[in-house]
Amino acid sequence: MKRLVLALALAATPVAAQRPPATLAYTQLPDPTQEAQARALMETLRCLVCQGQSIADSDADMAGDMRALVRQRIAGGERPGEVRAWLIARYGDYVTFDPPVGGSTWPLWIAPIVLLGLGVLVARASFRRR
Repeated sequence: MKRLVLALALAATPVAAQRPPATLAYTQLPDPTQEAQARALMETLRCLVCQGQSIADSDADMAGDMRALVRQRIAGGERPGEVRAWLIARYGDYVTFDPPVGGSTWPLWIAPIVLLGLGVLVARASFRRR
């Protein structure tokens, strides 16, 4: 009985989790210019799994799939800006390290300026007391 349970448990192991990486995930494009464009674009795109790494630096399967996708589209003749726009349309602004300025992202762009101004005011008030 124990052998049967063990055999069923091993048979139920997800095979999809052990799939090979995408074709162009770890393979460079033959054209050095296209590969340079793809690498530059990959440095600006966030890994959706790791969140703190670019897809160029991440070893996550999702990042590998995204690297392969970028290389396929660049090799297909698309410009990096078009590929970037497509990825943003598909995954949202979160996929890029440099979100566009818009209605929902303006606090991200204004907050550092406001915090810097508050820091200057606090420092100024502190120096005046001394």
